[in-house]
Amino acid sequence: MSQEFPIGSKVRVIALPPYIKTADPMPMLRPPNVVSIGEEGIVIDRRPGGYWGIRFARGNFLIDSQYIENAENSVISNSESE
Repeated sequence: MSQEFPIGSKVRVIALPPYIKTADPMPMLRPPNVVSIGEEGIVIDRRPGGYWGIRFARGNFLIDSQYIENAENSVISNSESE
């Protein structure tokens, strides 16, 4: 089951997919190195098929929910464990 992320929330890349789609009206495939593991972005919309539109420093991309996690919750859980 795919995770749910509120629009406007921060997410972090936890794994790189084999390719990344741009979030343009006509999506294009890009190599996975346009984003890096640990990079944070902001959720801009939800797309069919478990994809999320996310704004990163290098552009807007569509990423499957299995490759991202909520960055705000992981920061809280890390500070609570200390």
